[in-house]
Amino acid sequence: MERFTISLSEELARDFDALIARKGYQNRSEAVRDMLRTMLSQETLDREEAPFCIAALSYVYDHHARDLAERLTALQHDHHDLVLSSMHVHLDHDNCLETVMLRGPTKAVQAFANALVAEPQVRHGRLNLVPVDVDMRQHAHDHATPNTRKAIGDSVRYEHVHARPRR
Repeated sequence: MERFTISLSEELARDFDALIARKGYQNRSEAVRDMLRTMLSQETLDREEAPFCIAALSYVYDHHARDLAERLTALQHDHHDLVLSSMHVHLDHDNCLETVMLRGPTKAVQAFANALVAEPQVRHGRLNLVPVDVDMRQHAHDHATPNTRKAIGDSVRYEHVHARPRR
């Protein structure tokens, strides 16, 4: 672990400590590390140096809008290679909130999110991108437990890909 010292005005230090308390950080170091990771991730995205990402796209829409729910679902199906999961919440009689979990090439994820949020009657769209390093090699781990071994045998292997946050 490397250490460094910074100087802050009393007012800035007081405001920072108040922010730390509101956000629930245990100390200044945790808060600074989190801020640095956020800034470095954003800088990586801004410079287009993050070829892959994981993301959460959240948006609110009017479920009475003509064919909108079907168009949104079709758009997700058309991009099934990016869409990992979605969650649908009924907010009231007119509005729904959806959150779509995405993984894939950053430019493709951004293009999908832009297309979805641009649909008429979609409101409050927000994309949260996290740059990742992706291990594309297919491999498996043996995660068999005593219960799964009883149920389906000893050779339980799950094929998957790793997506590790960059920072």
